[in-house]
Amino acid sequence: MLGFGETETYHNVPDYNEVQDMKLVLFNEFQLGVVQDGHVVDAMDALQGLKFRRPQDLIEEVIIRWDELKPKIESAISGKHGVPIGSVRLRAPVPRPSKLICAAVNYLEFGQREPAVLDAFLKAPNAVIGTGDTCELPPVAASVFHHEPELALVIGKKASKVSQEEAMSHVFGYCNFLDMSARGLQGAVGNSFFLGKCWDTFAPMGPALVTADEIPDPHALQIRLWNNDDPRHDFPTSDMAHKIPELISEFSKITTLEPGDVIATGVNHQQIGAVQDGDVIRMEVDELGPPLVIRISDPSHREWPRGIDTEMAQRMLGRPR
Repeated sequence: MLGFGETETYHNVPDYNEVQDMKLVLFNEFQLGVVQDGHVVDAMDALQGLKFRRPQDLIEEVIIRWDELKPKIESAISGKHGVPIGSVRLRAPVPRPSKLICAAVNYLEFGQREPAVLDAFLKAPNAVIGTGDTCELPPVAASVFHHEPELALVIGKKASKVSQEEAMSHVFGYCNFLDMSARGLQGAVGNSFFLGKCWDTFAPMGPALVTADEIPDPHALQIRLWNNDDPRHDFPTSDMAHKIPELISEFSKITTLEPGDVIATGVNHQQIGAVQDGDVIRMEVDELGPPLVIRISDPSHREWPRGIDTEMAQRMLGRPR
């Protein structure tokens, strides 16, 4: 067993989220750190005596034992300045969630459509990458590849058949998330979520996992994305059709949600655009710390029109209601 790091306003959040300014990261060789004033402060001293088989075990242990580990993390970072954030490699804060559930068609497109029926799909945990990593477009007959920036939440305690009223108490924190998508791939029944969503590197996440106490209302945030510094998405989370309590409640009726599971809350498609070889994608969500930045690699060097994909945007408005 190896130890990593050795060489609507919602106030119903859990007690383990009372610490202020707690933006957790995994950095370099998956060491636990805290982002403060543009620096990463090493917090591994808080985990002395603990051993982890893999990075996911580390972050799950932090989440599950938060009441115990929170004061130890505060003590571990007290008085330390840390190192500049640009001098470390930031990893995905939840490297291999047991479940990565993505809400489908969960935005009202700036209030221009009626809510779609609540639906979701599973994205492969192996698709997760971190900021600074590369998303590789597979050599398949996709009509286009798209960026989809989303607010993601991380489950803090087991949730099974929970009510909407108690759902928010199961949220540990929030992070940036990119649902990279391949369009036009045909599965057994029309377009396939599996073929379109589950490729390796198609789930960039992070870099920070921000504890829920810092986000009093996750439905009052702005999500923005740039492609090569050209602005694309800029939309509010208030445009969600099915809010976070409903997502947690309904998904927990289907499958038990465990600490470290991730739920991505959907995207507004009105400013969606193509990605292609050499692009640098940057996204941010208010209050979630450093931006998520990835590079796009396409060994096939395919090209699509630049700018907003207006055809896709209009198709989302004309989807059956």
